[in-house]
Order: sequence, then C-alpha cells, then structure tokens
Amino acid sequence: MSELFLLATIVGQDVAIRSDHVESVVDIGEITPVARTAPAVRGLAALRSRVVTVIDTAIVIDPVPPPASRRRAVVTQVDGHHYALLVDTLDDAHRFVPKPLSAGLLPGAAWAAIASGLIDQDGRAVLILDLPAIVARAADAGRVAA
Repeated sequence: MSELFLLATIVGQDVAIRSDHVESVVDIGEITPVARTAPAVRGLAALRSRVVTVIDTAIVIDPVPPPASRRRAVVTQVDGHHYALLVDTLDDAHRFVPKPLSAGLLPGAAWAAIASGLIDQDGRAVLILDLPAIVARAADAGRVAA
C-alpha cells in the first residue's frame, strides 16, 4: 500500500520522510547555541510561539561539520518534544510503496542507524529516514561526548 513521503536531500543523498512524521517544513531563523550539547545539536530556535531544538542532520550522519548556512528544516515531534531537523533541500510530497531496507543499498554505516526502508523513485533506491532515530542518535552523541 502506498504512503505519502516528503522528498529531501541530506549531504548529497536523496532521502524520503514519512509525511505523518512531519509537522511542518520551515526556514529556520536565528539559532541560539546551547552549551554542553552534542555537536549535532545546533541550538534552539523560536517557531510560531514555541521553542524547538535544532538538529543538524548532516552531522548525525557525518561528524565533519558542513557549512552552517542551511536553514531549511523538517519539524517533527518525538516523545512530546519538538525538533527541527536541518536538510540541504526539500522537494515535494509524493506517494510511494515503502520497501524493506537492503544492506547493500546503504551509502555508509551511519545511514544504517537512521534508515528504516526505501522507496523506488524512477528506478533509484531512496532511503526512508527514521526521524526518531535521528533525534536519538544526536542525543546519544551528546552523552558520549559529555
């Protein structure tokens, strides 16, 4: 059965995000850094009268810091908290049939922890991101670094 996915790009990799995990798509304004957080946690930002934790998804995948100029984000809620996950680009939402993940299709080990399956987009395998896993991985990196 087909599901609705938001298409995006992170560190040059096309990805799909289940639309039911997306509260909104936004451009992040000012980000206030927070001391003693994981490298992937850029800080806090105000969005529509609420504060969200901004996570740099690229750093969750690759600890080498990318340019900080990215401002597009997918807002999601995990365990009652709101997070804005930075992405390189966002496309439109489309219907696809999700498929199980095949280890041979992962571009690297870091993707295995945050991918939950794949879709076929015009003959190309596109990873489905697990947004709660991205949040958990960013938090775990902070506990290891502290």
